[in-house]
Amino acid sequence: MIDFLAFCNRLSPLNQEASEDLLEKLKTRTIEKNDFILKRGEVCRHLCFVDEGLTKTFFTSEDKEFVMRFFAEHSMLTVLDSFVSEMPSNYGMLALEKTRVTYISKPDLEQLCAKHHCVETFFRKLVSMAAANMMKRVSEMLEDNATARYNHFVANEGQLLQRISLGDLSNYLGVTQVTLSRIRAKK
Repeated sequence: MIDFLAFCNRLSPLNQEASEDLLEKLKTRTIEKNDFILKRGEVCRHLCFVDEGLTKTFFTSEDKEFVMRFFAEHSMLTVLDSFVSEMPSNYGMLALEKTRVTYISKPDLEQLCAKHHCVETFFRKLVSMAAANMMKRVSEMLEDNATARYNHFVANEGQLLQRISLGDLSNYLGVTQVTLSRIRAKK
């Protein structure tokens, strides 16, 4: 729970009362490897912080999986459009390892945002950061070739290479496993 609070404080310093109120609302849970945190069609009702473990956010189309993001330790995790709109998600969230998360429900977060400007500022900055990250991801998929996407992943997320399957990596990069093998062979 302290790591969740520390993450919040990096985006927007929380005063003592806000910190105490936030800590009262936080809960933790453990998700076993290959268990869903959120299934497609469910409403995302929580903002989670990954204390330990690894997850992915993904969707499927015509029996093909597309991995949007990986979330390892010290990351905030949610399906933002579903969380904000309270509509069913088009994405699933799956634990790739045994994962422990600290989380807060949307009603509790909204209550804290209404009571504490610093919590509202934290959430606004988090949403802004998520939007910027998604724009960067879309741009990367549209503008970069597969080799550039792989090199970017290695440079920025290389520590995950030993923790994710080649299938998940190829689904993240938008290439077949054969193409991924060719790219990796050139290294």
